[in-house]
Amino acid sequence: MATHYEITYIIKPDIDDDAKAALIERFDKILSDNGATVDDSKDWAKRRFAYEINHYREGTYHVVNVHADDDKAVNEFDRLSKIEPSILRHMIVTRED
Repeated sequence: MATHYEITYIIKPDIDDDAKAALIERFDKILSDNGATVDDSKDWAKRRFAYEINHYREGTYHVVNVHADDDKAVNEFDRLSKIEPSILRHMIVTRED
C-alpha cells in the first residue's frame, strides 16, 4: 500500500523566477525518478520568518504532496535538499488520508 507524504520546503527569497522554477522541477523529478508519484506541487506563500535562517528573514514556502510504495524517493529528496543551497529548510511528514 502506498504511503502519502507532504513535503514542505523553503526557497531563498533572492532566487529569480526561472531558477526557482528549475529548482522545483528538479526536485519534483527527483521524487518521480525514485518511484514516487507527485500528486500536487505548488507555492504556498512568501512569508516572513520568526527568526533569521541563514541570514534571510523571509522565504517562499513550497508544498509537494506525493505517494510512494517505499521511502526511497523521500530519503533521496531529504539527502539532496540538505546540500542544495537554495533550500533553506525542509520538512517531510506522513499524511493520513
